[in-house]
Amino acid sequence: MLKDKSSSAIVAVSDIARARSFYVDTLGLEVEDDSMGDVIVLRTGTTFLVVYRSDFAGTNKANAVVWGVGDEIDTITATLKAGGVGFEHYEGMELKGDIHVSGDMKMVWFKDPDGNILHLNNM
Repeated sequence: MLKDKSSSAIVAVSDIARARSFYVDTLGLEVEDDSMGDVIVLRTGTTFLVVYRSDFAGTNKANAVVWGVGDEIDTITATLKAGGVGFEHYEGMELKGDIHVSGDMKMVWFKDPDGNILHLNNM
């Protein structure tokens, strides 16, 4: 039924202007549509990230968005850090700088201004 349909990630935020600045200026995503007031649709690769204003922003305690960035994970992590992004560090995995390593897998986690957990991995 849905196997041939595209999907998009969706993230709740408390301040749409602040979120726009973070997702566009800090993360470098392109605005696809911002004509809906409290909703911004951002292009990320061949998919979209929908950011919308909600009173429940930041209440998710798990990953909200995941990007597979392949071999660029070290460079992207360094660029984000230089842009002021702070990274989450979790116990139970080897940590090299801000990058968690488990075998061949590399992972980083960081939060948007509302506390939504964003994740990069090298897959």
